[in-house]
Amino acid sequence: GSVQAMYSRVAKEPEPRRLPRVDVMANYGIVGDRHACPHSPRQLLIAGDAAYDRFGLDEATLRENLRVDFSTTDLRSGNLLRIGSDVVLWLTFHCEPCSLLERRHPGTLKTIGKHRGMLARVLRGGSFGVGDEVALARASLPAISDDWQVRVLSVACAVPAGYYIVYRQLAEMAGVANAYCRAFPK
Repeated sequence: GSVQAMYSRVAKEPEPRRLPRVDVMANYGIVGDRHACPHSPRQLLIAGDAAYDRFGLDEATLRENLRVDFSTTDLRSGNLLRIGSDVVLWLTFHCEPCSLLERRHPGTLKTIGKHRGMLARVLRGGSFGVGDEVALARASLPAISDDWQVRVLSVACAVPAGYYIVYRQLAEMAGVANAYCRAFPK
């Protein structure tokens, strides 16, 4: 497939900014994006034109960073995407629609399901733009569960005995909203 559009969330701007070209940094995300984070499995959200066509959505409704000309529903965790000649992404898990998306676009939560897109980490950085080729390599890295509870448990169990992380770190590393982990003691 190919890249159709790219978006970044800059500073406190309420809406994603459409960009003709983006720079991504390995193990970080989009350079200049307020959500870029070295520990998160959610460095980029990839949405497909198929979801926009199927649900009649306005541009950037799904708040993706990258829109491609194919469906993302068949993508699997552990697969790799190469974009252009430089960038390599590790697909981590499907992005579940959240209450924030529902508030901005009522009805989305009940209808969109796994069609929102696939999340990814940047393995090899570089630059890409609209029209660049996107190629898929199947099951090259470990899969990460779509179930947020399984991800939280996996991160919590990986903390060595005698050490601790705060719930915000737990949420960040599991790729969930902070509110998901509020019940844990600080």
